[in-house]
Amino acid sequence: MIKIKITALLVLIVAFFVGFFIYNNEPALNKTGKDARFPFQLGLDLAGGTQLVYKADVSEIDKNEIPDAMQTLKDVIERRINPLGQEETNVQIQEANFVNEGEYRIIIELPGVTDISVAKKKIGETPILEFKTLKPGVDITSLDPLTTTFDDIYDTTTLTGRYLKSAKLQFNQTGTGGYNANQAVVVLQFDEEGSDIFAQITKDNLGKEVAIFLDGVPISSPTVQEEITGGEAVVSGNFTPDEGKELARKLNFGALPLPIQEIATQTIGASLGNKAIDAGMKAGVIGLVVLSFYFLIWYRLPGLVAILALSIYGIVMFALFKVIPVTLTAAGIAGFIISLGIAVDANVLIFERLKEELKTGKSLRESINEGFRRAWPSIRDSNFSSILTAIILFWFGSALIKGFAITFGLGVVVSMISAISVTRLFLLVIARNSEKKYMKKLFTNGFNN
Repeated sequence: MIKIKITALLVLIVAFFVGFFIYNNEPALNKTGKDARFPFQLGLDLAGGTQLVYKADVSEIDKNEIPDAMQTLKDVIERRINPLGQEETNVQIQEANFVNEGEYRIIIELPGVTDISVAKKKIGETPILEFKTLKPGVDITSLDPLTTTFDDIYDTTTLTGRYLKSAKLQFNQTGTGGYNANQAVVVLQFDEEGSDIFAQITKDNLGKEVAIFLDGVPISSPTVQEEITGGEAVVSGNFTPDEGKELARKLNFGALPLPIQEIATQTIGASLGNKAIDAGMKAGVIGLVVLSFYFLIWYRLPGLVAILALSIYGIVMFALFKVIPVTLTAAGIAGFIISLGIAVDANVLIFERLKEELKTGKSLRESINEGFRRAWPSIRDSNFSSILTAIILFWFGSALIKGFAITFGLGVVVSMISAISVTRLFLLVIARNSEKKYMKKLFTNGFNN
């Protein structure tokens, strides 16, 4: 019994400090005006922000390769706007069919960013890396630069930044290979598929020029001396060291596999979000008061324990939302509320089983243990099915559904632990006074003795 008391005290102490952590990291609560290290992350619908829509040009790639290319494009943009994986951004692929042709779009949502220029800056430049070969019969020395376009001179190959593995700044120390000594160059290393494509390009263009384009502009036009099988290409453009370093950084950060064109921008205000948050807070407070009143009237002392356990459950959930962090959207808050309902349901099952055991004449401690034992299968099955549902929704759902699935699944896991561990712990502490006559009355129905 002493160990149970100590454990219960430790749970209360930990809950207090976790609650203080939440309070201290929410300027809206502590009114310090300081930036919180772990603030609540609000989604676009609650915090406002910017939505950018880009159209991807898939005309130059095989139809069967479009899904992979779009996924690569999505990954690259995500790395650019969220390099550390902590900013609450959302990038989606959307295919819209128009008559007989498909149009592929990338939708980028940036919560909290309401300045469109800042939003575009977060995405940054979009370097398109391409390798092009001279068209058959073209003599560059006889072309008129005023009337000739790059499309008149070069054929596009399948080798693009999509196959880029890495880009590194180096300095040509010896002055060989057609480069000046100490000239800054960027060395590109392609993946296995890109290496094969590059080897074939160099094999087919021995003694010819292969131009390297960045954003539609040729930055290097080396002449192929031999077939290159190592998958390594050298980009030179009379760069300064800083320029070469910046180019390598941009390419490593993500050379887009497809050209993209901005087609729509939208700034979403946070006024609707503020109303939703205020309404949600009021609904939460009212719901908590009504629920607490019901628990106290119907379950008496166990009801008080349930209120304490649910409070600890809420503290743990809010702390997890901050630390993970979890983006809170309207759908995500709905997931949390539903998981709270499941936590309440678990306590109801336990208390009803407990009352049944008390009616058989068992002691309070025996009734608590037996009540939990008998309630566990129902709690386990319902919670496991809910967790499985959350996993399926997260795996197959859109970004909006995933937000719901994360808060719902996380809430179910925490609520199950709270009901089985925390509620049981405090009930066993109370059971130490089970020999007192009034104790069983405090465990009976509020309208029945």
